Amino acid sequence: MKKIIVTGGLGFIGSNLIKLLIKKKYFIINVDKISYASNFYNTKDFSNKKNYKFIKLDINNKSKLNKILKLYKPIAIFNLAAETHVDRSIDAPSEFIRSNIFGIFNLLEAFREYSKKNKKTKLIHISTDEVYGDVLRGRSKETDPYRPSSPYAASKASSDHLVYSYVRTFKLNAIITNCSNNYGPHQHPEKLIPKLIYNIINDKPLPLYGKGKNSREWIFVDDHCEALFKVFKKGSKGEFYNIGSSINSSNLDIAKLLIDIAKKKIRLGNKVKIKFVKDRPGHDLRYALDNKKILKKLKWKSRINLKKGLENTFRWYFENMKYYTSLKKKDITQRLGLVK
Repeated sequence: MKKIIVTGGLGFIGSNLIKLLIKKKYFIINVDKISYASNFYNTKDFSNKKNYKFIKLDINNKSKLNKILKLYKPIAIFNLAAETHVDRSIDAPSEFIRSNIFGIFNLLEAFREYSKKNKKTKLIHISTDEVYGDVLRGRSKETDPYRPSSPYAASKASSDHLVYSYVRTFKLNAIITNCSNNYGPHQHPEKLIPKLIYNIINDKPLPLYGKGKNSREWIFVDDHCEALFKVFKKGSKGEFYNIGSSINSSNLDIAKLLIDIAKKKIRLGNKVKIKFVKDRPGHDLRYALDNKKILKKLKWKSRINLKKGLENTFRWYFENMKYYTSLKKKDITQRLGLVK
């Protein structure tokens, strides 16, 4: 059975990707350092399968990375190990530099050593649309310049540049993907959609930054994972691929949609109302990706529309309330990203 390493596999996208790869009959080694965003609830459905193994490891530990690569001889590495929350990067940038820059540097060095005898193994580095910065008009192409606005986005931009430099300089077999905003089951409720769902279920106000006009391109996590698998199978060395749905919605529209979906499932409490709160620093108004390249070159496109995806997401959280109890309450309810 062919082996694949997924870093950050206890997180949201990583655990959903592992579920897909296990279904496709690969042996998966999940490497995760176990941070606040890691959750064993995310892997409970496949943790006892014979083709799955978990290893606690920070990707900054290059020597142990070397040992794991030599032992398992993977045909691919999907790198999802990263700090990802903009607000947390405003409060504490140093951890983002450590994980997203130094971490990827150590992973690249370990992969470079491994690749000397395993040149066909692919590294898929998963990044974000936030590296392009504010896109007020049009949609960001893979060839557009990076203009990150937050420490998080800047750290991811740096990691992308590092990966590409290793492709050019050391001929590493690596690919970079930049995806739009993901949503779906297992996402940490520090992020907008699961936080709104939590507040709706628990009769709390729904906080939106500014006036809720910030526009994001939303993609259901299963669609993203299918795209990543397509990149692994068909993508070309050294290429960048934008992954998105091409559909934008404002945060206010998302909140209204979730309220409408919730009304069909539960009786809403009196406190479930949209509440505008002070905006965070450097908050980009709009992200939007041009995904024509992956549509044309790899024949991939998103399949789950926003309404259906949000219905599936609300149902999962409603039926998995134990997920919330597996997290620290302050990680769900606290306000982050205010400059002190």
